[in-house]
Amino acid sequence: MPEAPSKLQRAAARNIVTKYLRVRPGENAIIESWDHTMPMARAMVDEIRRAGGKTLHIHEDEDAWWQAMGRKQSKLLGQLSAPEWAAVKAADVYVHFWGPGDTDRIEKAPKKAFEESVAWLWPWYKEAWKAGLRGGRVAIGFASEGRAKQWGLDRTEWEDDILRACLTDPEETARRAARLYRALSRGKEVRITHSNGTDLTVGLAGLAPRLHDGRPHPRDKRYGRSDMLAQIPGGRIDVTLDSKMAEGSIHANRRTNIWWEWSAGGTLEFSEGKLTSYSFEEGGEEFAREFKKATAGKDRTGSLTFGLNPAAKDVPNLENIECGSVSLVLGGNRQFGGTNSSDFMSWITLAGSEVAVDGTPVVRGGRLL
Repeated sequence: MPEAPSKLQRAAARNIVTKYLRVRPGENAIIESWDHTMPMARAMVDEIRRAGGKTLHIHEDEDAWWQAMGRKQSKLLGQLSAPEWAAVKAADVYVHFWGPGDTDRIEKAPKKAFEESVAWLWPWYKEAWKAGLRGGRVAIGFASEGRAKQWGLDRTEWEDDILRACLTDPEETARRAARLYRALSRGKEVRITHSNGTDLTVGLAGLAPRLHDGRPHPRDKRYGRSDMLAQIPGGRIDVTLDSKMAEGSIHANRRTNIWWEWSAGGTLEFSEGKLTSYSFEEGGEEFAREFKKATAGKDRTGSLTFGLNPAAKDVPNLENIECGSVSLVLGGNRQFGGTNSSDFMSWITLAGSEVAVDGTPVVRGGRLL
């Protein structure tokens, strides 16, 4: 008997459908899921129908996917079928649950083969942009059994933490962010300090911040092509930095999760706008490998992210939306209107810090002022 959605899964799905995606009667919705996210996908199908929407549920079988990878058919996996392309063009709403779920096998898979298997991604965004599609990618897909074991987590508790963060109201998130948003819009300089030794000053590029409250932004050039799909749960502000201004150091106290790669205890030190040294307590190998081969600008700041979600308290894969946290993005920022065209991008996250914009406090002890 297939696993039924829990009460919390149903509540999260209803909130996503009604408040994040605002599904209307008669709209066409695609829900795409993997084995490990089937209960949540079932809840999403039910809630979209409850709202009067029409659904197409696309299920990717985990074992069949890995069988194809074993036959060296990664390029085939990287091509969507003609019926799915047609569905994208006809849909109004799209909900995606990340996969595959076997993160142990992902980490062991050849990087080139894995990249080939997801080659459909950017052509998909292009078509979705044309279609005016709106939707979300739901972070619960990252809560895998293998990653939970690796990090010493209870997978069920981890999933529940993510789901509770999905219960926030995006309108309330926008209200909570208003003062910080205004300060970042007008400011020129941001200083970040913390009792762990962090003391970093960076310059703002003078561009409007981007609020990510969980609601998608279809065909909105201010947000870019990928933001017709909101990251769910939402709750952050991104602001572009002046890549020539950075002085001091920042020490992470939260994990950094980029796809299925991770690191912890990161330290970045800057002088006269450039990164002068970096180190990690755990998992910094991928950072070092990518940094070594990256193009010019890799040693410059790209942007800052401020977390706004009060329910995301030190939740793996949600570190950069934890309310009051600040994440420093290193590398390219052209996609956000900046001048840094490096092909490198990584970040570290600090929670519980003090942040001031042009000398005026906006975050104190990890609390938005």
